[in-house]
Amino acid sequence: MSRRRVFLIVLDSMGIGEAPDAEAFGDAGSNTLKTIAANKAFDTPLMKKIGLFNIDGVEKWADKVDKPIGAFGRLAESSMGKDTTIGHWEMAGIISKRPFPTYPEGFPNEVLDEFVKRTGRGVLCNKPYSGTEVIKDYGVEHMETGDLIVYTSADSVFQIAAHESIVDVDTLYEYCKIAREILQGEHGVGRVIARPFIGEFPNFTRTPKRHDFSLVPPKNTMMDVLVENGFDVYGIGKIYDIFAGKSIEHTQRIENNTDGMIKTIKMLDTDFNGLCFVNLVDMDMIYGHRRDIEGYAKAATVFDEQLNEFVKGMRDEDIVMITADHGCDPGYRGTDHTRECVPFLAYGKDIKEGANIKTRSTFADIAATIQEVFGVKQATEGTSFLNEIMR
Repeated sequence: MSRRRVFLIVLDSMGIGEAPDAEAFGDAGSNTLKTIAANKAFDTPLMKKIGLFNIDGVEKWADKVDKPIGAFGRLAESSMGKDTTIGHWEMAGIISKRPFPTYPEGFPNEVLDEFVKRTGRGVLCNKPYSGTEVIKDYGVEHMETGDLIVYTSADSVFQIAAHESIVDVDTLYEYCKIAREILQGEHGVGRVIARPFIGEFPNFTRTPKRHDFSLVPPKNTMMDVLVENGFDVYGIGKIYDIFAGKSIEHTQRIENNTDGMIKTIKMLDTDFNGLCFVNLVDMDMIYGHRRDIEGYAKAATVFDEQLNEFVKGMRDEDIVMITADHGCDPGYRGTDHTRECVPFLAYGKDIKEGANIKTRSTFADIAATIQEVFGVKQATEGTSFLNEIMR
């Protein structure tokens, strides 16, 4: 029996147009792909050949190809949220019926009092804030007092920023673990995030040593199923953090998207039988939230170039799947994620050319499909579309 490898690459936030329920989330009219594709820096010939512009909805405003070389389609999100954790959990087979709590007015005293008591440090800010602006506005006071900068966003996150000269990174991680222990149940935010920074005012700079502390997934994911059946699971980028390390047997941190793809390309030389799950976060963190259309377009272009290198090294049994976890339209109002459908592309020798899975009702169909690829009994939500895309 051949050793099958599936590479699932998440282009963090690259939505392809408003979801059916976008209006309920305040995101009617959002379309991340359309926004960046209109920029002169956008050039993704390989994804186009695979079928990116042939996807339902996309073909209405883009030039599709006559003979796609891969499978393609779009997926709507069933979970009640539009953040990274909920999106990844859903594509791994968990549909979240309740949204994670958010704190537009800041965290309540019952949370912060316990946090201060257990860390021995005070708290600054405690409100929704831009990550780059918060260190600019509170960085000096933090360095003078040693108090921690605690802030949130429109997402379900508890973020802690600290200068590395005041709080070393390992200690910051320990503070995040304390916050994670506190933030359970009613206040169980999706992620606690360490945000270390360096430099001097006004040129404070966040470092790549960010670390996410997620809730443990409440049900089995496709990774749990694969590991239980003897298959390998590798994570690259934030995957380990998003799933609190559960059934991610091997993990590699990355510096940025380019580094993430370099590590993914190197994985082609690793003899494994299972899943390599990759998150490329720059499109969301650096360009989407900062509403940098050209930067986002360039990031997509660079990814496509690296994807071209990747496919050249694929084995006959390999399958690469490309998707996203939500939208973050850099041309839309505000700086929040956007409720959009996400793309699905699949390529490999065993993938049918021109297979169109149309529009699926949940990201969880990816999990069901991957479980069927490996011939294991499905133990997650979702419906497999493997028979539609495999030769």
